[in-house]
Amino acid sequence: MTGLSTRKSPPIEMSTVMSKETEQALKELNPYFAAFEEFEKTAEAQEHPWLRPLRMAGIAYFGELGFPTLKRENWRYTQVAPIKEMSFLPAFKVAEQPVAPEEIARFQIDGLTERLVFVDGKFRKNLSHITPRADGVRLESLAAAFRTESGIKEHFGGYARLDDHAFRALNAAFFQDGAFIWVPKNAQVAEPVHLINISTAHQEGLAVHPRNLIVVEEGGRIFIQESFVSLGQAPSLTNSVTEVVVGANASVEYAKLQDEHPQAFHIATLQARLARNSHYTASSISSGARIARHDINTVMAGEGCECVLNGLFLGTDKQLVDHHMVVDHAKAHCASHEFFNGILGGHSRGVFSGKIMVRKDAQKTDAKQSNRNILLSNDATVDTKPQLEIFADDVKCTHGATVGQLDEESIFYLRSRGIDKDAARRMLTHAFGGEIINRVGQANVRARLDAFLIERLPRI
Repeated sequence: MTGLSTRKSPPIEMSTVMSKETEQALKELNPYFAAFEEFEKTAEAQEHPWLRPLRMAGIAYFGELGFPTLKRENWRYTQVAPIKEMSFLPAFKVAEQPVAPEEIARFQIDGLTERLVFVDGKFRKNLSHITPRADGVRLESLAAAFRTESGIKEHFGGYARLDDHAFRALNAAFFQDGAFIWVPKNAQVAEPVHLINISTAHQEGLAVHPRNLIVVEEGGRIFIQESFVSLGQAPSLTNSVTEVVVGANASVEYAKLQDEHPQAFHIATLQARLARNSHYTASSISSGARIARHDINTVMAGEGCECVLNGLFLGTDKQLVDHHMVVDHAKAHCASHEFFNGILGGHSRGVFSGKIMVRKDAQKTDAKQSNRNILLSNDATVDTKPQLEIFADDVKCTHGATVGQLDEESIFYLRSRGIDKDAARRMLTHAFGGEIINRVGQANVRARLDAFLIERLPRI
């Protein structure tokens, strides 16, 4: 699916598509409908009429779906009632919070000079650094890209479905800004690009709905690091959607670090579409937030493409970290590899739900999926659900999951070498997490993530 013109039309009358149960839940959704009516009146919402069908579809599907409950299969392990109860409303009427350059210094990564910074969902030029380019590569905010419409109109909103995910629908209704990255044919972006999303969390109950569109045309190459961080501690919601379009023979690596404060809620979708002979790597490192849900969906729409998905999730106290993935092998001769490790302590809970779908025409598919988990306390839990759905008959597909504790023999060996027990446990846990971090292809990012892991381990 490409562009808004091919999107399914939103329901005309919301009441005609709602069940009685959904109608009962409408009272909980009314604040969002009221906020949408206010948002529609703003100059920002009215500036680009071609976006209105997407926004209308978003609020309509949100009304139809309502907040997900444990009765829905894709959400059976992820209780979002705390989000529903707090009625997080979009921050379009909130005054811009001042943020000084020195306040974000700790979020920057050495060697990543190309930087787009967003504060509470809005682009901040004074905190960003974008080098003028003559190769046609565009690194800019969505708000700026919307004004030109060039290169964005045919892709924006064309890949992440709204009719099966209430939070994606909510994002479509309320998005304001985000990053737009365009890499033209055969362009090579040598410098990694860093997207920094900062939640000031200065006021309880505020939600931001950032949206990114990354389009890499045939033969293009780029590395993107995206970080989600916080300055304050008030309960807040980040609900992001990123769409990635990888052209034929193109190479894209995307790495994400989610490290928001413990009272935050983080819901995110990463939707990618791969053309023939392309290569796509996505890594997710998640440690912050009270509830963090990551939907990572990849459609292998051309023959001969390769996809590698890596993930590391860290949990402590009562955190919930959920990675929910679908890799859709739609064409033949494609390969996908998933490697996800979980490290859970305290009363935290991890969720891994990964589906590999192999369609009828996707012969010669090579797909592997692995989820390994370490529980550092007796109260930590993990729900793991690797899945294969295969309709072709000439494929190689494997999946597996393990849950356990640190190996006592390895701890004993380290202690016999004069290392105390806590240090031995940290060393083994660091090695386990390092398996994922070492898969990140950019050295500066890899070093920063490794330092992040070392700093976090004593808290788990």
